[in-house]
Amino acid sequence: MSVFMFLSQQTWITRKRPAMPLLLKVQTINVTMSTSLLLICVMFFGCAVGSFLQCAKILPDSASQIPVEVGMEFTAVCNLNHSLYTSKDIEWIMGNVTLPRESYKKINESAVSVTVKISSSMNNPLKCSASTRTYSLNTYSSFKTPCTYGIYLKKGYPPLQPKNLTCVALQVGKIISPDLTCSWDRETRDPLIHTKYTLFARIFGSQLFNSSSEEPHTHSLTVNLVTFPNHMLLEVWVEVKNALGNVTLKEGEKEAEEFVKPNPPANVRVIPEDKFPSSLMVNWTHPIHAATFKLKYNIRYRKAGSSIWTEVPQEFTKAYTESFRLQFLEPYTDYEVQMRCIHQKGFGHWSDWSSSVTVRTPEAIPGSRPDLWRVYGDDDSVVKLIWKDPVKSNGKILAYNLTIGEGNSPEMLVVYSKEYQFHLKGERAFIKLTASNSVGVSPPSTLMISRPEASSGVDQVSYSVADGQLQVDWVPPTQFGKNVSEYLLEWVSIPDKHRDWQRVSGKLNNTILNGNFQPFKRYSISVYPIYKEKKHYNQPGKSFTVEAYLKQGPPLKGPYVDVSNTQKNNAFLKWDKIPVDSQRGFLTNYTIFYKTGDTEQSVVVEPHVHSYKLTGLASESQYVVHIMASNVEGSVNGSDSSFYTKQYDDGEIEVIVVLVCLGFLFFIVFIMMLSLKNREVIKKHLWPQVPDPSHSTIATWSPDCAIKTDTPKEATLPDVSVVEVDVFDGKSLCEEDKTMLPLKKDKYFSEEHSSGIGGSSCMSSPRQSVSDSDEGDSGQTTASTVQYSSVVASGYKGQTPSLQAPVFARSESTQPLLDCEEQQEHLLDSGSHQRNSYFKRGRGLEQLQPQDAEEPGCFSPMEEEDTPTLTEDPPGPAPGYMPQQSGYRPQ
Repeated sequence: MSVFMFLSQQTWITRKRPAMPLLLKVQTINVTMSTSLLLICVMFFGCAVGSFLQCAKILPDSASQIPVEVGMEFTAVCNLNHSLYTSKDIEWIMGNVTLPRESYKKINESAVSVTVKISSSMNNPLKCSASTRTYSLNTYSSFKTPCTYGIYLKKGYPPLQPKNLTCVALQVGKIISPDLTCSWDRETRDPLIHTKYTLFARIFGSQLFNSSSEEPHTHSLTVNLVTFPNHMLLEVWVEVKNALGNVTLKEGEKEAEEFVKPNPPANVRVIPEDKFPSSLMVNWTHPIHAATFKLKYNIRYRKAGSSIWTEVPQEFTKAYTESFRLQFLEPYTDYEVQMRCIHQKGFGHWSDWSSSVTVRTPEAIPGSRPDLWRVYGDDDSVVKLIWKDPVKSNGKILAYNLTIGEGNSPEMLVVYSKEYQFHLKGERAFIKLTASNSVGVSPPSTLMISRPEASSGVDQVSYSVADGQLQVDWVPPTQFGKNVSEYLLEWVSIPDKHRDWQRVSGKLNNTILNGNFQPFKRYSISVYPIYKEKKHYNQPGKSFTVEAYLKQGPPLKGPYVDVSNTQKNNAFLKWDKIPVDSQRGFLTNYTIFYKTGDTEQSVVVEPHVHSYKLTGLASESQYVVHIMASNVEGSVNGSDSSFYTKQYDDGEIEVIVVLVCLGFLFFIVFIMMLSLKNREVIKKHLWPQVPDPSHSTIATWSPDCAIKTDTPKEATLPDVSVVEVDVFDGKSLCEEDKTMLPLKKDKYFSEEHSSGIGGSSCMSSPRQSVSDSDEGDSGQTTASTVQYSSVVASGYKGQTPSLQAPVFARSESTQPLLDCEEQQEHLLDSGSHQRNSYFKRGRGLEQLQPQDAEEPGCFSPMEEEDTPTLTEDPPGPAPGYMPQQSGYRPQ
């Protein structure tokens, strides 16, 4: 029910009636609890009464939803049924939205209309509400109950006019079905409200048949006619109706046969005839009796695998017949044949096509030449002949007859494959090829092969892609005196080298290639002009080749980079060429990305470059490098490779070592030169000069002989204790000592060569020291490296004492004796007088200068720059000291 009462605020009362005892007036402000409860009960009771006593009404009104059309304006009027409210108190509400007062129109004091434009987004209900309330400070207040009335709207559209009404009565068995099925185009707009669809059919002068449906979007209905009215008039129409309107579509009166769709022809057969290789005989039977429905037929055919049908003109098959001959077909070709039928007058519906029947026409003599071409091997003397079957082979090719002429005796061969390889002996050869089947031999195909190609080629070749096909353009050759009979276009897939070709007229300069080209695959396309030479042989000119893609795509993978020869600030990169199948297009460039830390750099190189040297790198750093390959459709990165730069370049360490060595060598040379220049100072500090023993005073006297007068004064050697030993020949020896020489000689010769005093000249095993007697010499042995004994005495027996008593002290020098001391035997034989001087130099004492006077045959004076050397003891019997029989003699 769309008529209802709404509870507005706390209560709702239709109008004030004096006769009703339920109306209460509260005149005091202080209302007790019992009074409030009583008021609530009265309000609820008033609601029940108000449901029967309407305070307002909306026109139009209905017990059901009121249909309204979306997009149209709708006007409603609210009438008040009592004088409690006026038109000023009326308010229109759509759903929960208050309508603007601009859409209101006052009709009188108790009626107000509203006009709204219906939209599908509006919500129900549409309400008319009247309410007012006044307040007073007096004890009593005036209270008016609100009045509300509402209606529900049903939004929708009127039905659209049906289009393309089509009715069909199908053939069932040998009769026409009485069920008439009609269909029309589906509605393009949803009516949103309940809609009814009805199909009507009326046989002329008979009863009316109908069929209806209330399903949304109905677009087909079937009506049963009990018996199909053959040869009678039939009227058909469809009606669509809803609350917002109705529409009708009529077909008008037609012959009933115009609604009939017969079955396809039955038993369709196609028969080839051996004597007619270009025709086929088609037979069939009628699907329905002529008395019921007389038919005509339609035949179509196509080559097996083709999508293009060829229809036989209907005027050739309009006769009521059951056979037809298809002509002008190609021999030895599979054909697919279908048939259909319709009323002989042409009205009504065509039957469906019959099932396809496929058959092959008989063989005939080949109607075209085989397509002959040649391919050179690695050596242009190796020629491979290739060919295709004739386009019009008209049968199965059984063999190929090949003739190769390179002189007066041509070679004739029968080949069963489609290629043949031979060696070109001369500069040219003439080739002739025919194909044969079971019926006959094809026309010959000729080719002249020359080495090298003498005729000129096209000047330029380019390609483009149009509608998914490769189109090739070229500039014709400019060679005068020769006409191009045709052009041969050859394409080879890369890298699998699948080869194909096609020929076009010599008058063209562009064509579309008919090969089975694949996207993302590279092809090498060559254009050859073909000239007609003598004896009608085809001679190819020079080729012009380009590479092409039907469609390019991003590369599948990037190159792997190999890093080698890494140096301090550079590295050498090398990468392999991306396989052609993975390129999927023409590469435009390689981009090298190399990164260390957060710093990344890049460099772009040409696509034909496959190695690069990175420079300006940081030393002793890790780098990550990868290469991106790009073409016109996209890019792809290769795998990463890492490498470390060196701290030093190759050869840099060697240079540093050489420089250091040269510097060290220069330093050594400088030190040596400085040492030579200052050798005396160095000699003084490193090798202090030992005084020459030949200048010692010990050499100027003997214990048994007179003291020489040239003994240096003791004052000149303040810090040196000197031991002087004179060695005389046998004549100068004292008589008492002569007897001791043989014994001493044997004794000293039994020892190693030494300096004769305290130890050996080369730090060898220690020797006996000189003592005061023979027993002392034999009984004592030095246990240290003391070289000289210290002898302190006032003089020897028979020696004249000097003014100052001589003092003999041990010398701590490790210097060996002089060379002349080691040659004692030589000195003894010559009878010369030898003199040895041993001394100990005190700290701070300067070097003694050698004496000018020296005994002949004794010590050789030392040069100032020579270093004193130790000498071994002479082999003679003379001891370093004169032997004493019983110690030192008192002075």
